[in-house]
Amino acid sequence: MHIYPDARSVVRALAPDEPVLLNRPHAAARAARFFVEKFPGKSLYAVKANPSPDLLRVLWDAGITHYDVASITEVRMARATLSEAVLCFMHPVKTSAAIREAYHQHGVRTFSLDTEEELIKIVDACRALDGTPAADLKLLVRLRVSSEYSELSLASKFGADLVDAPALLQETRQHCDWLGVCFHVGSQAMTPFAYVQALERVRAAIVEASVLVDIIDVGGGFPSVYPGMEPPPLEDYFAVIFRASESLPISYSSELWCEPGRALSAEYSSLIVKVEKRRGDELYINDGAYGALYDAAHVEWRFPVRALEDDLIEGEQDFAFYGPTCDDADYMKGPFALPADIQAGDYIEIGMLGAYGAAMKTTFNGFGAAEQIVVEDEPMASLYRGDRADPRGVADNVVSLR
Repeated sequence: MHIYPDARSVVRALAPDEPVLLNRPHAAARAARFFVEKFPGKSLYAVKANPSPDLLRVLWDAGITHYDVASITEVRMARATLSEAVLCFMHPVKTSAAIREAYHQHGVRTFSLDTEEELIKIVDACRALDGTPAADLKLLVRLRVSSEYSELSLASKFGADLVDAPALLQETRQHCDWLGVCFHVGSQAMTPFAYVQALERVRAAIVEASVLVDIIDVGGGFPSVYPGMEPPPLEDYFAVIFRASESLPISYSSELWCEPGRALSAEYSSLIVKVEKRRGDELYINDGAYGALYDAAHVEWRFPVRALEDDLIEGEQDFAFYGPTCDDADYMKGPFALPADIQAGDYIEIGMLGAYGAAMKTTFNGFGAAEQIVVEDEPMASLYRGDRADPRGVADNVVSLR
């Protein structure tokens, strides 16, 4: 595989007519090492953020041994890619067939649930052929917690209410080797306090249930850096989570887990797009709402951008984007700041698309092709390379490249 220095070199060499995904394995490996070295527990990569087998292998090589899978398709892919990885089926609603295959064929022993019906489904699907119940299950009851401190809510679809959680914990305890509690504060949590608030609900549920808990899983939500979204250092999150979890009434040998998705994969990829047309402050580009820029269109996510032409000299101007399909909804409000003299035929790099961007591309309207190329330069923003201003006034948010 040919490796290019950066996006500009790709444009000069290929002058691509289709979008190009630029992958940075070194950035993903650095993020993985950061979590392995600094999170005070076990980190499970949330595969849904970017299910690329190449990325999974990068994370494995950097020390990530556990993977949060949400479907039987993800189970199969992750197991085929990483034969020794620990796979955890953390979607709270699964089919019996998916549970059965995951347990009996792929070695999955960890499952989440938020209802008694799901508990029964898991217990029945994992039985031996003679009807003997499984004795090696790790079952995590998911609590519903607030997403008020996150950019994207995950509070309404899953999770047992606090009034129902104690009874569910008591019942689940009867059917598992390890009992856990998990939650998700929402995507891109902008303050560590989101986890403090959630862990207080965990405390209340455990106290009311009076059960022995072996795992506390604080889920995902760990942020990345985007325009207008500058989170505190991740060390702040880790310290707050550790302090709050240490005071919980749980087993002395209990484990602390987390499920980073965006935080491990966002810096892995960026995207080269071509401007096909300009209309005032609107640029028509060859990727959009049905491609890697789904979030830019549907939740008005602002990704970092930069022009890749050397002859653009005018000052910056704010632009909106239209994608390539015939749909009016293929629109990205931005604003995206680019040189005011950008025109059709010019190229743009859109950064921080390793999380969800590459994973959500479709072929709607005949668009969606994108070559993938490895580049060696740094991502357009990073929480891990050590050059970001630390609001705490210390320089300990550095992890080595090697």
